[in-house]
Amino acid sequence: MLDKIPNAEEMTALVGKSLYDIWNKLCILIDEKYEMECLWNKGGKAWTYEYKYRRGGKTLCALYAKEECVGFMVILGKDERFKFENNRENYSKEVQRIYDEAKTYHDGKWIMFEPVDTSMFDDLMKLLSIKRKPNRK
Repeated sequence: MLDKIPNAEEMTALVGKSLYDIWNKLCILIDEKYEMECLWNKGGKAWTYEYKYRRGGKTLCALYAKEECVGFMVILGKDERFKFENNRENYSKEVQRIYDEAKTYHDGKWIMFEPVDTSMFDDLMKLLSIKRKPNRK
């Protein structure tokens, strides 16, 4: 856990105004569809902050922030990868490429996106719906 959650000014200073707008739009999109517990953490070696969406001990996804960069990570388990792969033509070429290049670990395929605009958001929401059906109307 973080001692102090970053405010809007600190996040803007870290990632820049345009990426902070992307971060916020993505959070709003997730919050509209999912009622989740949101946890701030240190971002490990590669990132400054982690903002994780969890419910019932399971992580839906996590957003990451570092200097001039935001990240969106989703981990797909075996059954979830099967669902994606059977439906991959319904995703953008960029999302397919990032999926293909992502490393697969014993607990799933860790897929990190670094959105710079909103063009991938529909695909990111489709990936989240593979993990968990939206629980907000």
